[in-house]
Amino acid sequence: MGVMVVLYIFDEGQCDPKKCTAKKLLRFKLAQPLASLRRLPRGSVVLDPHSEKSISREDSEAANRHGLVVLDLSWKNIESFPKLGEGFRSRSLPYLLAANPVNWGKPMKLTSAEAFSAALYIMGYKEQATKVLEKLSWGLGFLELNKEPLERYSDAKTSAEVVVIQSDYI
Repeated sequence: MGVMVVLYIFDEGQCDPKKCTAKKLLRFKLAQPLASLRRLPRGSVVLDPHSEKSISREDSEAANRHGLVVLDLSWKNIESFPKLGEGFRSRSLPYLLAANPVNWGKPMKLTSAEAFSAALYIMGYKEQATKVLEKLSWGLGFLELNKEPLERYSDAKTSAEVVVIQSDYI
């Protein structure tokens, strides 16, 4: 497999451990744990649902060099998403549908694994995007369900282009 982006997870411990895709990724060594927010790698791309800037191809070099980070916390507590200081590339994901059993078909209620996969796919790391989901029985269904938008988002060169494409789906 070609270039691999290092995936980091900061786990707030808020979800059911049996259903937690973040814990599964850590168990299969597909991601590395972060003990605290202070350990976030400088320059890394951090998936943040409140970010005004969408993930895009523009972020692939930074992710490749510094890593991609998911903060694993419950959707119930999303308002308490930590504010990150300077030195990180905060990015949101564009409109996608969840394929996980808990939120199937719901827009934007993605698991950590789905979020990683979507970000990797959009940045052009399609092989790794697939690998992240292979350990989940329903995982590859996410790529299937979102095939068209993911392809279009990954063809976009900038965050602004991703946002324009997203308006076709909202």
